[in-house]
Amino acid sequence: MDRIAIIGCGGSGKSTVARQLARILNAPLTHLDATYYDEHWNPLPQDEFAARQEKLVAGERWIIEGNYAGTLPIRLAAADTVIFLDLPARTCLWGIAQRRWRYRGGQHHQDGVYDRITWNFVRYILGYRRTMRPRVQNLVREHGPHVRLITLTSRRQAAELVKRVRDEHQPVT
Repeated sequence: MDRIAIIGCGGSGKSTVARQLARILNAPLTHLDATYYDEHWNPLPQDEFAARQEKLVAGERWIIEGNYAGTLPIRLAAADTVIFLDLPARTCLWGIAQRRWRYRGGQHHQDGVYDRITWNFVRYILGYRRTMRPRVQNLVREHGPHVRLITLTSRRQAAELVKRVRDEHQPVT
């Protein structure tokens, strides 16, 4: 697990899992929201966003979290591991509610939190498994046949993965 792409619906826990794994593995972490948006919520042009990801994936070790299906093939081609947080919509909605409470909205670059809840975002979450999941799964099959795909369908499974990685990477005393 040297080049890890973490994908999933908004509110699924991508940033949390990414921060935990980056700490355990001592790997550089990139939150794609922090790369895509500036402090005024202006997105990068798509070609510049893709170019930045090309540079990121050229590294030997990295963790990159974020969906962005349009540029997912870039990450998939370079990744050795993909963690797909495929959680139910109600869990993701609860996740964004908790995030809103914890961060009080706004942007928090250091944590990868870009808390901008709109009705379009809520509709996206509600329809993710129906519309985006098949697209993401097809992209993984097409651009990442070489990756170790870890699909997690609950917060418990995510916590178990983090614990397993922690146990495997504890220094021997």
